[in-house]
Amino acid sequence: MIIPVNFFQDFLPIKQENKDSLSENMDAFEKVRTKLETQPQEEYEIINAEVKHGGFVYYQEGCCLVRSKDEEADNDNYEVLFNLEELKLDQPFIDCIRVAPDEKYVAAKIRTEDSEASTCIVVKLSDQPVMEASFPNVSSFEWVKDEEEEDVLFYTFQRNLRCHDVYRATFGDNKRNERFYTEKDPSYFVFLYLTKDSRFLTINIMNKTTSEVWLIDGLSPWDPPVLIQKRIHGVLYYVEHRDDELYILTNVGEPTEFKLMRTAADTPAIMNWDLFFTMKRNTKVVDLDMFKDHCVLFLKHSNLLYVNVIGLADDSVRSLKLPPWACGFIMDTNSDPKNCPFQLCSPIRPPKYYTYKFAEGKLFEETGHEDPITKTSRVLRLEAKSKDGKSVPMTIFHKTDSEDLQKKPLLVHVYGAYGMDLKMNFRPERRVLVDDGWILAYCHVRGGGELGLQWHADGRLTKKLNGLADLEACIKTLHGQGFSQPSLTALTAFSAGGVLVGALCNSNPELLRAVTLEAPFLDVLNTMMDTTLPLTLEELEEWGNPSSDEKHKNYIKRYCPYQNIKPQHYPSIHITAYENDERVPLKGIVNYTDKLKEAIMEHAKDTGEGYQAPNVVLDIQPGGNHVIEDSHKKITAQIKFLYEELGLDSTSVFENLKKYLKF
Repeated sequence: MIIPVNFFQDFLPIKQENKDSLSENMDAFEKVRTKLETQPQEEYEIINAEVKHGGFVYYQEGCCLVRSKDEEADNDNYEVLFNLEELKLDQPFIDCIRVAPDEKYVAAKIRTEDSEASTCIVVKLSDQPVMEASFPNVSSFEWVKDEEEEDVLFYTFQRNLRCHDVYRATFGDNKRNERFYTEKDPSYFVFLYLTKDSRFLTINIMNKTTSEVWLIDGLSPWDPPVLIQKRIHGVLYYVEHRDDELYILTNVGEPTEFKLMRTAADTPAIMNWDLFFTMKRNTKVVDLDMFKDHCVLFLKHSNLLYVNVIGLADDSVRSLKLPPWACGFIMDTNSDPKNCPFQLCSPIRPPKYYTYKFAEGKLFEETGHEDPITKTSRVLRLEAKSKDGKSVPMTIFHKTDSEDLQKKPLLVHVYGAYGMDLKMNFRPERRVLVDDGWILAYCHVRGGGELGLQWHADGRLTKKLNGLADLEACIKTLHGQGFSQPSLTALTAFSAGGVLVGALCNSNPELLRAVTLEAPFLDVLNTMMDTTLPLTLEELEEWGNPSSDEKHKNYIKRYCPYQNIKPQHYPSIHITAYENDERVPLKGIVNYTDKLKEAIMEHAKDTGEGYQAPNVVLDIQPGGNHVIEDSHKKITAQIKFLYEELGLDSTSVFENLKKYLKF
C-alpha cells in the first residue's frame, strides 16, 4: 500500500543508474545476500525502477527499457523493448513500470532530472516490440483486464501540478481513450492504487486532511466505480483487499491516529467498519503490506523502527524491534507470498536487506561484508524540551573516536511540514562528513509526521510556531550537551523546511554560523495569497488562508522568513534554486535574497568598520525540477560553502566524496 502524505510536495527525483532484481525460482533473501557480498562496499547503488512479472524482469538498462528472464536478470542477456532516446528528452530515466496482466503490453513513466513533466509510453510486447501509444503528464497508472480478456490502462492526468482527471484506455484493434472521472474540488488530488491481490483498482481522492476512495472491480472495470465512504472532513483512509474483505487504514474515531479496520467488500460504508488493530501512542504508520495470511505494518514508534506481523487466520501479532541504527524503510516490490523483504537505511549507511519469513516466523538479515561505519560511528537518540514542555526527538550521528565534540562541526537537519518525516535515506555526502569528523543532528520537530498525525497537527496552521520553538530547543540542547558550538554549527533544509530555517535566522541568528537551503519556501504570505499559483489552494490546510482569514494572515506574518528580515547579523547562507520550479517559484527566493542582502548592508553600515558581513550566495540552476537529490554539482557547492564558512580544511572530504559519487 502507498500512503502518499507528501503527494504534491517535495518530490526528489533520483536519476536511475543501476539495476537489482530478485528471483522467484530461488530464495529472494539468499540471492540478495550473494549479490551484496560481491558488491564493492566503497560505492553505493541506486536501485532502478523495475517490475517482475511472470518469468521476466522489466527494468532500465542504459537508455533503454528492457526485459530479461528472471534467472538471467543479473547478466547482459536482455531484450530491448524501447529506446528512450526516441522521445528526444535530455537524459531520460524510467520512474515507474507496470506490466499488463497477460504481458501483452508494458507501460513505463519517463522523466528527466530537470523537469517534473512525465511521459507514459505503452509498448506492445511481441517478436518486435513497438510503442503503441504515449500519454503526456501522467501521474499514476495501473493495468486491469476486463471480461473480454482485454487489457485496460487506467491513468491520472496532471496539469499544472494538479491531478484531477482519471482516464482509461485500450489498445490494439479496439482502441479507446476516455476520461471517466474529474475531481471538481481544486484542493484535492487523485491517484490510483491497485490492491496487492489485483482484485480492485482504487481511485484515491484526497487533500492534506481528508480522503475518499472509490473501487473499480478488477473483473469488470467498465462498470461504474463503487464509493466506499463519502469524504468527511478530517477523516483519512486507505484501502487494501483480501478474501472478500477490505482492510482500511484510517484515523476515524479517537484517538485521531491511524488504526486498522476491516469490513466485507460488499458493505464498505463507514458504519460497517470494525476495529481490527490499534497502534501505540506516538506511532507513525510508514506502510502496510498485505499477504495471503498475514498483514505487515511498518512502523516508527518513539523514533525507532518496528515491524508488526499480524496473522490474519488467528489475529496474532508479532512485533519486531529493528536495529537501532536504522532510520528508514525502503519497500520492495514483492509477489512472493512466503516472504516479506524490505531494506533498512540511515543517512550514513547504505541500505541493508532484511526478509521476514512467515513459515519460520523469523526476521533474517543479509550477511556478508559488515559495513565499517557500524564500528566507526555512533547513533544517538536524544530529546529536547520545547518551550511548552513538549519532548522533541533528535537523531545524532558522529564518529566513535571523536574527542572533544564541542570543537567539532555540527550540521543540523530539519523539515517540519505536511506530516512528512525528515528524510533519513542514505546520502554518501553525509557519510563523508561523519568520516571527516562532523556531527549530524536530525531534529524531528512538530509539523512533521515522526510521532503520528497529531505531531503534524501540532505544527501546522496557527501552530506553525511550535516547529520553530522545537528547532530552537534542539539546537540549544545540542550545544548544552557538548555537541559543537554556534561558531561551528550549520543548518540545512529543503523546500518547506526553509520556513523554519528562515524563521530561526530572523529570531535567533546567533545559534548558527552557516545555512544551506535548496528550493526553499521563504515567502509564505505572498505565495499563499496568490491563488494563480498551482498549489496555493491545495496548501491551505497546511499554511492557512491569509486572503480570507485575518487570523491566518496575522499569524503567518509572525514567522514568514521574508516578512521578518531586519537589519542584524545573519549567518552566511547558500541557496540553491531552480529556474523553472513550479512548486517554489524563483521570484520569491530572489526577493528574499535581495531583501536579506539589503538588511545585511544596512546592519554593516550601522556597525561600522571591521564588521565581517556574512556571505549570501544564490545559485540558480537551470531546469524545472523542484529538488535534485543526486546533483554532484549541487552537493560539491554546498560542502565547499560549509567548509569555507566554518574555516575547515576540505582536502580529505573532497577526495572521499569523489570516491562515493563516482566522479
